[in-house]
Amino acid sequence: MPRNSDSQFVDRTIELAAENVEDGGRPFSRLVVRDGEVLAESPNLVEQSNDPTAHAETVAIRQACQRVGSESLAGCDVYVLAHPCPMCLGALYYCEPERVIFLTQRDQYEQYYTDSTKYFEFGDFYDEYAKEWDERNLPLEFGDQRNDDALDVYQRWRALHGD
Repeated sequence: MPRNSDSQFVDRTIELAAENVEDGGRPFSRLVVRDGEVLAESPNLVEQSNDPTAHAETVAIRQACQRVGSESLAGCDVYVLAHPCPMCLGALYYCEPERVIFLTQRDQYEQYYTDSTKYFEFGDFYDEYAKEWDERNLPLEFGDQRNDDALDVYQRWRALHGD
């Protein structure tokens, strides 16, 4: 349920994305807010940084987590211009915000903006994630030659950190 204070953060989310488009960036942005204070904000910086992980969500999550000194953003609200892509959705699950408020859905903006790479069309991205790992377009191989050695790393972590 939207809150009365959402309006200023919604406006800023839109403004940040619009500024990024004018500066040659992509039409996405994100704010992280706690107790009415913006902890972090970022547009999508993929184009500017040549970093495919520099989505607005990931950049703002990094900034906000550094600011609060935790990997958790519990108690925070997150404002995003568009429904998160799978990478950003995963980051949101990991950082545990109170709410995620997105302002557009893909089917609303796809006539104006679309994204694709060698291995996926954006509209099919969620379908790609639902496939078994060996059926995905991205060529994934299970390198089980040193599986026991690899598992030793996890066993050591458990020994150091407990259950």
